[in-house]
Amino acid sequence: MRSTGTLFLVATPVGNLSDFTIRAQETITNADTVACEDTRHSRILFEHYGLKPGKVVSFHAHNLERRTGELLRELISGKRVALLSDAGTPGISDPGAVLVKAAVESGVTVVPVPGASAPLLAVVTSGFPSHRFIYEGFLPRKKGLSTLFESWRQEARSVIFLESPKRIIKTLRKIADVTGGERKVCVAREITKLHEEFIRGEINAVIVDLESRPSVKGEITVVLAPAKF
Repeated sequence: MRSTGTLFLVATPVGNLSDFTIRAQETITNADTVACEDTRHSRILFEHYGLKPGKVVSFHAHNLERRTGELLRELISGKRVALLSDAGTPGISDPGAVLVKAAVESGVTVVPVPGASAPLLAVVTSGFPSHRFIYEGFLPRKKGLSTLFESWRQEARSVIFLESPKRIIKTLRKIADVTGGERKVCVAREITKLHEEFIRGEINAVIVDLESRPSVKGEITVVLAPAKF
């Protein structure tokens, strides 16, 4: 059996820089190459912990095809590559999943280095059932949106998705129209950050709350409670 390198999926903080494990720091320090969704963003984390990784490269949606090939060649040659997203666990709603798929298909060892994940933090804090849930990531802008919301009408599991602060009110209105205004929702805003907030309640009441504000800001994860919860 030929020997290959290892792809490490290193989870990073979703907000609070203190949420970064010792193992994650050691993995970055010992990696031959550190691939970051945004190198400028990751540098802040490195400097905060005094980390001095060797080779650091960008890995994002705009260089996905080229960089996947480059990193895969390094892995096959025996190198250790640490993959980081801007926030949370690589491969969850970011380009990392493409590299993981290529690595697995090439027989490369893939190792998770656990840490924060906004969808999980949101659902366990929502107060809604967390033993069964579905994760939809970023919602489609237009095509298929109504069909998706319709599929949630009788959904027996909690539904988690990510949304822009500019679109959150409009999205909640559409969900309320399709699923009924008595459905419960939790809007998790700025998880682990200074202005962390969990806005819970009947969906129409949450909409009124958000509409009453001068603006809605920050990173948002939404949890829709199961039907009849």
